[in-house]
Amino acid sequence: MADVGRKRPTARRAVAVGEFHPGPAAFAALVERRLPKGDALLMAEVAGLQGAKMASMLMPLCHPLLLEKVAIRCIPDAELHVVRVYCEVATEAKTGVEMEALAGVNAALLTLYDLTKPVEPALTLNAVRLLFKEGGKKGLWLHPDGMTESERAFYQPKTLPRLTACQAAVITLSDRCSRGEVPDASGPLLAERLRELGADVRHVDVLPDDAKALVTRIQQHIAEDLSLIMTTGGTGLGPRDCTPEALAALSGKAVPGLAEMFRSESRHHTAMAWLSRAEAVLVGNTLIIALPGSPKAVEQGMSILSPLLAHALAMMAGEGHA
Repeated sequence: MADVGRKRPTARRAVAVGEFHPGPAAFAALVERRLPKGDALLMAEVAGLQGAKMASMLMPLCHPLLLEKVAIRCIPDAELHVVRVYCEVATEAKTGVEMEALAGVNAALLTLYDLTKPVEPALTLNAVRLLFKEGGKKGLWLHPDGMTESERAFYQPKTLPRLTACQAAVITLSDRCSRGEVPDASGPLLAERLRELGADVRHVDVLPDDAKALVTRIQQHIAEDLSLIMTTGGTGLGPRDCTPEALAALSGKAVPGLAEMFRSESRHHTAMAWLSRAEAVLVGNTLIIALPGSPKAVEQGMSILSPLLAHALAMMAGEGHA
């Protein structure tokens, strides 16, 4: 099996769909619940639940997961004489639940086949696919074939909250990068991730590890009425690491939960996360978040913090809790 030991658990959800084509006569017997073997729709729901829970037993490289939700829907379409089967699976885990969703759909479809074949042997199962999955590093994935309006309305796939009204700045703290000895990889990556969320990143700065220089630059950006400033670097235990001290000198409101969440969630990737001095403060109407100085830490940090940023900015604007 794939080694997921260094991944962090996130909320995971997947929805799969498939179709059962019994033909007009068998379709009528099925939906009227008069098949000789009993209520096929009800038994298909039970089978789908079992199939999702037993996915790791059916597929040898599939991780066994403790599922928190399995929901099966069998939707007859009288016009097309088709039963469309959906399986929704959710849990919090280090790996996704798409295989569980697909296993649930297939178990339900096979049960419909088994209970219908006494009255009609010419049966077809098709169009089995994953509709979407959520969670993990990549967030929401939608099948390229898309979803119907009714599917989207029922399942409501969740995207990351957008930062559409956010003007932001990114600051890298690094002596070597500021001298041009090595290229800055963390700052541009952080800016890219913010832009993907819809933020207007006005500045991407590179400064030496100097607390006074950082305070001055942050104050300049605060004067521009930026709502978010994110830094990368200077949060370690080295003699030149000074970012937390610079943030303390700004005399803002501490936002300890963000830094605590970053360290707690990052521990799944590396135990060294507990040595990070990542911080977050609110100065006026500007939220300042300090992340460690590596592309990996930036990637992981944005994955951890992105779901909260839009709501944090909304609270700062006086919109209150959702």
